[in-house]
Amino acid sequence: AQILVQSGGGSVQAGGSLRVSCAASRYPYSSNVMGWFREVPGKEREAVAAIRIGDGTTYYSDSVKGRFTISQDNAKKMVYLDMNSVKPEDAAMYYCAAGPRSALGRSKYSYGYWGQGTQVTVST
Repeated sequence: AQILVQSGGGSVQAGGSLRVSCAASRYPYSSNVMGWFREVPGKEREAVAAIRIGDGTTYYSDSVKGRFTISQDNAKKMVYLDMNSVKPEDAAMYYCAAGPRSALGRSKYSYGYWGQGTQVTVST
């Protein structure tokens, strides 16, 4: 069974907003880091944002800082990525990931669990 289950995403117009969600009910949520990554064909999967569960420390890549917000709902074991002022270059497959507390701000290799991916398409 999938450890991390994603929902949301889809199509959005440039300048608009979109949310992607990640349910981590089967994962030892409370002691770790949850992250969002994105991938486009031919490019490396890149870190977008991450949050340390509990203390709420966050990380954002420079490309999304000020536009995207990662948040947690500890009671529901959910993590969200709210994307605002979306740009065409934000179009990608987005993946939720879970890793140890040391994974904050690190590459995909620091994360051991992945969601199934959800496509975000940006129209102009």
